Amino acid sequence: MSFFSNITVGQYYPGNSLVHRLDPRAKLLAMPLIMAGVLLAQGPVGYLAAGLPILFGYAMAKVPLAALWRGMRFLWIFLIISLILQAVTYPGETLWEWGIISVSREGLLLGLRLIYRLVLLVLAAMLLTMTTTPVNLTGAMEKLLQPLKRLGVPVHELAMMMTIALRFVPTLLEEAEVVMKAQQARGGSLTTGSLEKRLGAAVALLVPLLAGSLRRADELAIAMEARCYRGDNGRTRLKQFQYRYLDFLILLILFASTILVGLERWV
Repeated sequence: MSFFSNITVGQYYPGNSLVHRLDPRAKLLAMPLIMAGVLLAQGPVGYLAAGLPILFGYAMAKVPLAALWRGMRFLWIFLIISLILQAVTYPGETLWEWGIISVSREGLLLGLRLIYRLVLLVLAAMLLTMTTTPVNLTGAMEKLLQPLKRLGVPVHELAMMMTIALRFVPTLLEEAEVVMKAQQARGGSLTTGSLEKRLGAAVALLVPLLAGSLRRADELAIAMEARCYRGDNGRTRLKQFQYRYLDFLILLILFASTILVGLERWV
């Protein structure tokens, strides 16, 4: 059974929806507003106001539920562990007890709120990468950080590094899948055997992955030099970004949603 091939983190889902057509700079600016709303949410109105923009974004982007589930499937293990830890370690009214283990009502509610926030944050990040190409992300990031260039910050290089890292996540996962299948064909496995054997198999998996990453980095550097890449000196762009009224409207709605969440928390 495939272990890494179904992970969709960092992958772009082609489309022509309203979310796909938004200016990449507007989508990047929307992320801090969404994150602030999610982290500030406390009551029912706040949780609803923080989650609805993300759900509407997926509805407008028309991303298949299967792709969404593949991107979230491995997160649920971490979320369930976090819920259990919060429920058994946080003091409060006991709902269930077995020996020295007790589940508190306050801990369970705290764990559910934590899971809700983490899921919304991951969904927001996935919506950004699924509806924006790496090239557009690079350009938008560079445009937004352009004022820092006057202070000597290598804005273009930083944006390029982050985009290359994001682009090669699916490639590394595919390579890890190939190495795992090769090890299984030779009798090795990460999921069976004693703990010592599993650790040995994990080390055997990391070594070829590291070697492959270094090889790909060297090949990428040679390819960029062969194409006379010299950073952003004298560089022009085929596609110019331009804000539209819809971009400002989306940002205004998100800003109002964040204010609503903050008012419920502090008023």
